[in-house]
Amino acid sequence: MEPLVRSFPTQKIQPNNTALLVIDMERDFVDMGAVQETPGGRELVPVINRLIDWARQHTVPIIFTHEMHRPDKSDYGIELEYDPVHCLEGTPGCELTDGLNVQPQDYRILNKRRYDCFMGTELDLLLRAQKIENLVCCGVTAHVCVMSTVFTARNLDYRVIVPRDAIAGVTVDHYTAALLCMSDVFAYISTATEVTQLWG
Repeated sequence: MEPLVRSFPTQKIQPNNTALLVIDMERDFVDMGAVQETPGGRELVPVINRLIDWARQHTVPIIFTHEMHRPDKSDYGIELEYDPVHCLEGTPGCELTDGLNVQPQDYRILNKRRYDCFMGTELDLLLRAQKIENLVCCGVTAHVCVMSTVFTARNLDYRVIVPRDAIAGVTVDHYTAALLCMSDVFAYISTATEVTQLWG
């Protein structure tokens, strides 16, 4: 079953009210042989860099998130019932993977303890302070951190765009299911090319 594809309400999506959110493109999720390596994760880097270049061209804020956990594992809660230990503070696993076009002026959301980029972080405050209404979400993984974040963003009344070629899941089925669920009432499913054609 294919996700629902809607046309953007382009008049409501402008450079001054849009941000690019790059979700958890960290070594523990992307690098070869990483503890939670996401198939296809490394192939996202050039696609995400195209989105980053587009955002810089239009002075759209770029935000990178980092899932991070305390070395004593005290903040995992029940997550370790589902996932292996990953993204411990102070380890290379929390670093962004090689090749991403990150610049000093870009924003970082650090110490993200849950899948959802909003939960317990300053993301909502940062977006509202800049009067952001639209989020372009990309990164990993489609069915966990990306989808959790998209659901919350939509419930906070952010308009969400998900370029389908800029996210990846642990299997094709997980990726497809996430797209299908997000496309119903949570996000506009698109492509990186369609996003980068906004505003000419």
